[in-house]
Amino acid sequence: MLFGKRKEAPRARAGQRATAGFIALDRRLPAAEGGRALLRKAFPDHWSFLLGEMALYSFMVLVLTGLYLTLFFDPSMATGIYDGAYAPLRGLRMSQAYATTLHISFEVRGGLLVRQTHHWAALVFVASILVHMLRIFFTGAFRRPREGNWVIGVTLLALAMLEGFCGYSLPDDLLSGTGMRTANTIVMSIPVVGTELGFFLWGGSYPGHSILPRLYIIHVLFIPGLLIALITAHLVLVFYLKHTQWPGPGRTQRNVVGQPMFPQFAAKSTGWFCLVFGALTLMGAIAQINPVWSYGPYRTDQVSSDAQPDWYVGFLEGGLRIMPPWENTVAGHTLMWNVLVPTVLLPAALFLALYLYPFLEQWVTGDPREHHLCDRPRDRPVRTGLGVAGIVFYAVLLIAGGNDVIAYTFRVSIETLTWILRVAVLAGPPLAFMITKRICLAMQAHERRLLTQGEETGMVAQSPYGHLTEAHRPLGARHRARLIGREVPEPLSPPADAGPLTRRQRLRTALSSWYYRDRVEFPRPAVDRRPAPQDAAEPTERAADTQD
Repeated sequence: MLFGKRKEAPRARAGQRATAGFIALDRRLPAAEGGRALLRKAFPDHWSFLLGEMALYSFMVLVLTGLYLTLFFDPSMATGIYDGAYAPLRGLRMSQAYATTLHISFEVRGGLLVRQTHHWAALVFVASILVHMLRIFFTGAFRRPREGNWVIGVTLLALAMLEGFCGYSLPDDLLSGTGMRTANTIVMSIPVVGTELGFFLWGGSYPGHSILPRLYIIHVLFIPGLLIALITAHLVLVFYLKHTQWPGPGRTQRNVVGQPMFPQFAAKSTGWFCLVFGALTLMGAIAQINPVWSYGPYRTDQVSSDAQPDWYVGFLEGGLRIMPPWENTVAGHTLMWNVLVPTVLLPAALFLALYLYPFLEQWVTGDPREHHLCDRPRDRPVRTGLGVAGIVFYAVLLIAGGNDVIAYTFRVSIETLTWILRVAVLAGPPLAFMITKRICLAMQAHERRLLTQGEETGMVAQSPYGHLTEAHRPLGARHRARLIGREVPEPLSPPADAGPLTRRQRLRTALSSWYYRDRVEFPRPAVDRRPAPQDAAEPTERAADTQD
């Protein structure tokens, strides 16, 4: 008993101090009220919602490993003779950036593990953002009131790609130097200001003497600061606007059915963080990536064979390789369309389309309501088809970025392969759109048969006259609620007494008809066709925290 009392005494004192500290904090800030609402906040339970958490946790790994690497890396472009631990490169002249990269890889304890983990985390970070945004796009989670969060997500994707390219270029090896040469060509291709901008960034004519220190500052200071600020704003909006959820029994536009933040969601999210951290560390330990010692130091008169950038900028490389060699001279200035179009105009058009799409779809539907239930991709065949077409377009450009490796591996003519890819990048997306749209409509037709006929039981009965019939059973309540709970807008039609339509109204009507004309109507009771008052009303905080 004596030893038990001695053990309990520190616990009691710690509890008293924690209680006193919380009371002092609650007197100055709404800690009790805010903490209660935060801890009881509901999170839907679905695997697709973990993609955003994967992006967050891979970014945390990036920050932790990056802090360690900054202790040993020197971005200086000053050259010297290497006399480090890696014997095959001793005696070669190289920049201080490349020498310190070798020092990290071979002489710093755990340096190679941290460096490879950092690189793998960067690839997973960009990939998880992209896949997370695809989930949001296909399910319509970008609709009102989440348009601002979609804009933040697109900006995060652009910054993550730029951050990855800056980090990829810092070692100053022969492979990353080839990428820097390509980047210099892209900057120089910009009309009017390209030459001056290139001289400013590189500190003179290529290769300059200022680009690596400037990229280092951008990589470790500017872009990480913007990423942290935008990620914080993104999470704040997710908490404030509530989480989207899949349709189902008991799920409406005014509630969130799921697990509370503490302890269920917190425990699951912590486990997911440990899995992501462990997987990235394991990949850094056993999966070699970016072995800069194999490429050697960068020299402007050399280029490495099979030079391939990281996958997230591979589509730019592919665009360069399949773009015809078009150039024009205007007023003594050369317009390099073969560089400007695939690497400047094309990415600008893609990101502009991503930024504007939520507002375009809202304008086409004419629906000002808030949406907190996810769409099933099959219920929006045009949107799903556009998304798949974009994926195919990106995939063809990514494949084109390695056309030389593909031609060498499969012993085909690189000229023939280039022409095949030129045709595929133009014909592939429309073909993918049409096929995807037909598949979505076929899936809707199948679900209509399930609603009208029920599920097949596998039992076949034969009548006295020899006629065979297959038995069916009605759908379960959960399955049926998921099918009839879909919301598909009707195509806009101008009022009968509206008079002559303007060009803008005609365009809007035509787009609305194209978006929502092809559909499969489901047999639903009349009461199901009218949105319930609670679905049309604004969501409330109390209703949004409803649990299972």
